[in-house]
Amino acid sequence: MNHLAKITAAAVIALAAGTGSAYAACDGDTSTETLLGAGSGAAVGGLASHSLVGAAVGGVAGGLIGNSIGHSNNRADCRRAARHANRGYRREGDNREHSDYYIDRDGNRHYY
Repeated sequence: MNHLAKITAAAVIALAAGTGSAYAACDGDTSTETLLGAGSGAAVGGLASHSLVGAAVGGVAGGLIGNSIGHSNNRADCRRAARHANRGYRREGDNREHSDYYIDRDGNRHYY
């Protein structure tokens, strides 16, 4: 039971450290997520197997998973940046009384 507690603690620490990069930019950089994944994978693999081979395998697997998560985060950040760049002055159909409006950074519509 002591090993399970160590593995759980290592996983909680890794997940807590991984949330620091949640506000990444659309720059294609996945090094932070890769390093966090490799470090946490090595820790969990070493604790679970009590050997250096387990730590190495866990580090490689964690690095691959972290890199995949980093690419996913970058895609989401690029989509979010594109959505915010497209907000601005828009013209809606002429069937409305106030057809000119703009959308502020909070997503609220303001009519002229």
